[in-house]
Amino acid sequence: MARIAGVELPRNKRLDIALTYIYGIGRTTALKICDGAGVDWARNIDNLDDNELNTVRRELETNYKVEGDLRRDVTGNIKRLMDIGCYRGLRHRRGLPVHGQRTHTNARTRKGPRRAAVGGKKKK
Repeated sequence: MARIAGVELPRNKRLDIALTYIYGIGRTTALKICDGAGVDWARNIDNLDDNELNTVRRELETNYKVEGDLRRDVTGNIKRLMDIGCYRGLRHRRGLPVHGQRTHTNARTRKGPRRAAVGGKKKK
């Protein structure tokens, strides 16, 4: 199995699809990496030799921020927003949607499961 940026790439996938298993790389970026390395994106990972894998690895390391570095930057940016107390930082702190979505209904992914309504006293 090919290991690039600390991630084991699946053997039976095309190169452009396999690169998307790395955090921070989507389809468009994967195709740009293949073009920059001069490797055919339609070939399977199994069919690539060591030289081609090394050129892809070198292209990724020199021109792109992925995996641990990218995760650290993203969490640092969110922490900075929370520290300065801006609106987006407050939304992150409270676990609510950040990009202006409605919360009266929906937003269950950010808010979590519904809490059960507390029943009042029953009259006899």
